[in-house]
Amino acid sequence: MTRILVDPDNGVPPWRQVRDQLVRLMRSGELPVGTPLPTIRQLANDLGLSAGTVARVYRELESTGILHTARRKGTVVATIPGDPVDTSTALTNAAKQFTDHAKALGMTLDEAIAAVTQTWK
Repeated sequence: MTRILVDPDNGVPPWRQVRDQLVRLMRSGELPVGTPLPTIRQLANDLGLSAGTVARVYRELESTGILHTARRKGTVVATIPGDPVDTSTALTNAAKQFTDHAKALGMTLDEAIAAVTQTWK
């Protein structure tokens, strides 16, 4: 992966610098759809940042459908930023992630629905 640089003195928060650079690399074609990204821990170590900072970037990009994380396959580029992503696809992706996580926790369908209902309020 092309080197990402974080400048602590430029006034932009480190997480935003990483996010912006990843998006730029995706738009330029250097990180096409399907490209695996380093683990959170690996990228944090490479950049000298906390894992929480990199996790924030991955979470934000994943919540918009740009990245996708699968338990054993890691995090990959799911779509190129700026490409039209319809909301039904984004919602389906989010539902799939929630469902997978709920199943891994051993939750029943009724328990998962109750959790969604509770957080919806």
